[in-house]
Amino acid sequence: MNLPLKAYWELLAAHIRPQRARFGLLAGLLLVSIALQVFNPQIISGFIDAALEGAALSRLVGAALLFLGIAVLQQSLSVGVVYLSERVAWSATNALRAELARHCLNLDMGFHNAHTPGELIERIDGDVAELANFFSQFVVILAGNLLLLAGILAALFLVDWRVGLAFSLFGALSLLVLQRVRDIALPQQKALRQAEADLYGFVEEQLAGTEDIRSSGAVDFSLRELYRLQRAILIHDRHARRRGWFIELAMGSLLAVGNILAISSGYLLFTTGAITVGTVYLFVHYANLLETPIWTLIREVKSFQTIGACVERLTELRAIQPDVVDGTEVLPLSGSPALAFEGVSFGYDGADPVLRDLSFTLQPSGVLGLLGRTGSGKSSLVRLVFRLYDPIQGRILLDGRDIRSAKLASLHRRVAMVTQEVQLFQGTVRDNLTFFDRNIPDEQIQAAIARLGLADWFAALPSGLDTHLEGGGRSLSAGEAQILALTRVFLRDPGLVILDEASARLDPATEQRLERAIDRLLEGRTAIIIAHRLGTVQRASEVMILENGGVREYGRRAELAADPASRFSQLLQTGGSESTGGSETRPHEEVLS
Repeated sequence: MNLPLKAYWELLAAHIRPQRARFGLLAGLLLVSIALQVFNPQIISGFIDAALEGAALSRLVGAALLFLGIAVLQQSLSVGVVYLSERVAWSATNALRAELARHCLNLDMGFHNAHTPGELIERIDGDVAELANFFSQFVVILAGNLLLLAGILAALFLVDWRVGLAFSLFGALSLLVLQRVRDIALPQQKALRQAEADLYGFVEEQLAGTEDIRSSGAVDFSLRELYRLQRAILIHDRHARRRGWFIELAMGSLLAVGNILAISSGYLLFTTGAITVGTVYLFVHYANLLETPIWTLIREVKSFQTIGACVERLTELRAIQPDVVDGTEVLPLSGSPALAFEGVSFGYDGADPVLRDLSFTLQPSGVLGLLGRTGSGKSSLVRLVFRLYDPIQGRILLDGRDIRSAKLASLHRRVAMVTQEVQLFQGTVRDNLTFFDRNIPDEQIQAAIARLGLADWFAALPSGLDTHLEGGGRSLSAGEAQILALTRVFLRDPGLVILDEASARLDPATEQRLERAIDRLLEGRTAIIIAHRLGTVQRASEVMILENGGVREYGRRAELAADPASRFSQLLQTGGSESTGGSETRPHEEVLS
């Protein structure tokens, strides 16, 4: 992708616009500072000439004090510039991080399956951090130093038009060289940023699987892969730095020519009596001062290589659109809805369908027990209900409305799920129950806990709702995490609940508490239970057995159980031969995988 300058400006303007006043003050301070840089050498030039002419001491002291006062003022302005630029940078980059995080969270699961969390963290945080200078000072510094360059040339023209013309040609040549080398290292910088994202993605993946890696003896493999990824970063960084050195070499040579030009022109004009010693100093000082904007522009051009790579990567990320498009309708917030699948087929990434022409209707307050071997399509069916994906054929109806027409936020308020793997977050029990929503009062939380019959569990918490939990589920047992998840869903009060039965073996007391809470959660709600044990479907009013993405059997649970020819009845008789194996079971607990 070769982005035009317009793309950079649009990104900058979008995040600077909310803080126009602060950015305008920053620009004003920088411009005043630049004006002082141009003016102060004039004082020194006059001081030198006045001293050589034998001017009064009071005049020399006045000039010296004026020079020192302007220098102090310029340093004070620099402090203000740094402070404002940091405020602008942090505000702009934080806003961009929030925008990108929201964008990624709204992308469908196909995108997240293709990108590791570590890679996305590097995109959202690492790339954005590189743009801090771009948001705070890049344009102002670029414009300001061009103005400084123009001011110096104007001052030289006022002193002697020939010197002004010579340095104007020198400045034009310098800017032309800068323009030609502006994007010289952009491909290498983009490759470097991607290599760093690959490394962070790999580290995140390896840390998440530490137990499996160590238990399987794969530590050496992980280290070799880590070295390979670090070597890739080294190679790309080396290529990018070499291109940067070329820029410095070219511009360093030009600046040497500029110093020679200043010294030689000053010498020639002084020997002819055209200028004074103070003016010679002015030439040399302005020649040295010219290095400031030019080297600053060089640094900004080198920074622009990184900025360009980051802007391209972020533009690519922002351009990705979800396959799941938000609807416009708002679903009713109360009541238990009916759920219907009409000729639904679905496959991941255009591959062979995992669901084929699936049709069924679940009436309001009905409970569907979903059975089937691993890979039969149970999880895919659930993901379609949440619109993590959309079917490639057919439609899914909730209370007679195609869920594709509903707003996603509205759909997610109506449908909730309790999974086997409960996600816990760093925070208190209150935070984990409410997803950090401070608008839910403690009384409502405690009422939900009591309604689910979990008061004894709550009473056992060390600090009640203020009990701190660690992320990743290390603070609670599997059963306690399931209890927390049930309470979390109960607080949302959805109309449709999907329950992926926990396969972990629980102690009898925790299991009984959990079963009672599930019964109360399902009261008056439509539900789908993904069953791994035949005993779980006893609370279901209907049973569906999936096989190879299609319906093997579907009907009323009691009727299927009473029919000797039904597959469900045979499973009950044989102890669950649908199982593909797995963990040990208790007596009379048939496992379905």
